[in-house]
Amino acid sequence: MRYDLDDLRLFLDILAEGSITGGARRVHLSLPSASARVRALEHTAGVPLLIRGRRGVRPTPAGTTLARHARDVLAQTARLESAVASYTRSQAAPLTLLGGGSAMQGFVPGALVSFLRAHPDADVRVSESRTPQTVRMLTEGEADLGIVIDDEEARDSGLDMEPLGDDSLVVVGQAGGILAGRSGLTYSEVAEHPLVGLDADSSLRRWIEKNLGPHAPVVRYRTTVAGLNVLVALAAAGVGLAVVPRRTVDPDRPLDVCELEDPWARRLHLLAWGAKAGTSRTASVAALAEHLRDAARSERGTHTGSGEPANETQL
Repeated sequence: MRYDLDDLRLFLDILAEGSITGGARRVHLSLPSASARVRALEHTAGVPLLIRGRRGVRPTPAGTTLARHARDVLAQTARLESAVASYTRSQAAPLTLLGGGSAMQGFVPGALVSFLRAHPDADVRVSESRTPQTVRMLTEGEADLGIVIDDEEARDSGLDMEPLGDDSLVVVGQAGGILAGRSGLTYSEVAEHPLVGLDADSSLRRWIEKNLGPHAPVVRYRTTVAGLNVLVALAAAGVGLAVVPRRTVDPDRPLDVCELEDPWARRLHLLAWGAKAGTSRTASVAALAEHLRDAARSERGTHTGSGEPANETQL
């Protein structure tokens, strides 16, 4: 025997309402139509499914059994439809967004949340990438958007770019500790003290070491971690000094902050557009770019301290 799913839904609605009239109202059927469908359902089952009374209806033992299995069937059908739906919505390839560790730990998650909610048919593939790799992939058409540092390599790439936010570096340490009374230090001065840092393969760590060159001072890292939030927390606890983007510093947190005076510490983030051809992707890429701008502006407002410029991301 074969049961119609709509009839099963109607039957469950009737049981929930306690009357055929109430069940019919739920599915926008007339009472005669609903009654006819119940009779057809009972004919298919071969047994009575409802006990009809003055005050409504209640299920027979067979009706109770049918209701239990009907719920299972409808739940499995919903799961099946959900599983298949993702393959039928959009055949467009996912957008590709590249950026450094600070961007990925900063405003990118918020931008993704707002973009994906607003564009349910769009998918985004996100990868952490240093500026040289990001520029190469954008130039070769392997990515749609990238967040890069404004350096010579980025400027000479020929890609379309726009300013996204300041990402200058500062030194942070325990309030009232080594940095007390200091307004700025060079990296050589910072390296005279124990540090906490990011993992060796992180984009910020590698960018700093690239700018320090072969004559970089020897640094003692008491520990290294993967995330900027953990890094700032360790510095605030007095474990060691840390070099971080200013935008990661909460102005309300008890923490001493000093400028990092090396010229390379002044950084600007750029939003770079890939060289992919094809107008079919233009609208979705432009929309993702706008969500990145909005998230970056929002983060700047959150982290702006008294008279201090707010920074957004680091690569």
